[in-house]
Amino acid sequence: MEEKKVWGIHTLDDNLFLKNNVIAIGWPDFGDLSKVTATREAFKERYAQIYPNDKPGAIPTSAGMLYRFIHEIKIGDYVVFPSKVDRMVNIGVVEGEYTYVDSEKEYVQQRKVKWLKHLPRTSFTQGALYEIGSAMSLFMVKNYADEYLSALDKGFKAALDNTDDDTIGATAEDIIESTKDYVLKELSRNLKGYALEEFIANLLQAMGYRTKLSPQGGDSGIDITAYKDELPPRILVQVKSQDSDIKEITIQSLKGAMTEGDYGLFVTLSHYTKKAQEYLEKTPIIKGINGSELVDLILKYYDSLDDKYKDMIPLKMVYIPVPKSEN
Repeated sequence: MEEKKVWGIHTLDDNLFLKNNVIAIGWPDFGDLSKVTATREAFKERYAQIYPNDKPGAIPTSAGMLYRFIHEIKIGDYVVFPSKVDRMVNIGVVEGEYTYVDSEKEYVQQRKVKWLKHLPRTSFTQGALYEIGSAMSLFMVKNYADEYLSALDKGFKAALDNTDDDTIGATAEDIIESTKDYVLKELSRNLKGYALEEFIANLLQAMGYRTKLSPQGGDSGIDITAYKDELPPRILVQVKSQDSDIKEITIQSLKGAMTEGDYGLFVTLSHYTKKAQEYLEKTPIIKGINGSELVDLILKYYDSLDDKYKDMIPLKMVYIPVPKSEN
């Protein structure tokens, strides 16, 4: 017997889902999904034709959701739908095949469901809530599918007892890592070469350093000179935007440009080879910062960055739950 899948879905029209007993997704210009050849490639080709202005990377994701909605969701599968209007988690079972409803303005792709339970969000662990907080409109619930299915049992008890939620630590770590990934991707996408050097200079200024950028295209091996105040020592900074790991010889070139009393700072979006790390450990006057450490500094001093960089990497301060042992 085929195992029933658990799907997560989001909407901007909670009432449509709850009052009409349906799940639905949009893309009305795509038309009737049943008229497209039942392959992922055909859906991608159709999507690219209808939405030519979408970014190339968005095409397989969006086309994939449309394909899944008609061809992968089966009658008998379960659906988890978090409604915003009442902050409830609604769990149902798919009862109907795909239907194209052209009378709808937006949510034309529909399937009938039977809602089985409506539970407050507080009934579930933080990890389960995080999984259904996906940015995608339609997705498969994998890690916490059993928790949602257990909520359908008559003896289900909400996660409101006095025991600590052991998913909080993992959830917080997932959020942090996702944020780091986002910041690094935006840096790699928007800042190459001299543009990254300008950003690092601004970050150092936000940290309280006075900085001087070397002329663009210079070959001195020093990209930025930084001082904490008017007095020595000076910090010579080299910045690399390459995707590959930094080798020992590259750091040695920074050491060669330093004079007695100088300190060195090497900044990369990637990481360091094993030999480069060993060299840094043996050369304490040079500090190496990798991509992950750079993001930590960006998050710490974000508010003091120039507005153009905050517009490039838009972030919002939020509080996230952490295990009580970390408080």
